[in-house]
Amino acid sequence: MSARKPAPAFELPNVGPGPDPCSLATLAANESFVVLLFHHDDECHDCRAQAKKAGDRYAALRARDAVAVSVLPSGRDGAEWWQERFDLPHPVLYDSGTTVCDDYGQPNRLAALAGLLPVCGRLPAAVVVDARGDEPGIAWTHRGKSRWDHPSMTTVLEGLDSVRE
Repeated sequence: MSARKPAPAFELPNVGPGPDPCSLATLAANESFVVLLFHHDDECHDCRAQAKKAGDRYAALRARDAVAVSVLPSGRDGAEWWQERFDLPHPVLYDSGTTVCDDYGQPNRLAALAGLLPVCGRLPAAVVVDARGDEPGIAWTHRGKSRWDHPSMTTVLEGLDSVRE
């Protein structure tokens, strides 16, 4: 297995199931894999559909000793609306400062406007963190090339399977 880039530590507020605040350290202590779904905003239909599909595939993720985590580059209100509306079985974190989004390389097509409108230009991304071993590492990524380039949950599960031994 090749050397993996260490996964950046984080701790963010969580409005879904699990600890609040929710940290990579806590997730890594209980799971072999953490699937981070970086959505580009809380009002995006495709982002909502991806989060719901992650919920629908929850059993498939759990069978792989993995947990999905939705990360929104917005505030608490949008994240709470998602959880109230969709009753997701996984953590729903919000990163209003977009620090974690940036740390994990979520594409930002219009980075120059990020100071004015943090969600402006954010593109979807998915990251599989391998939490086995001493230090969690980034094992698989999908970085969207457009607002509509969300990986399907089948693609995410295939990516997860490709890094499992």
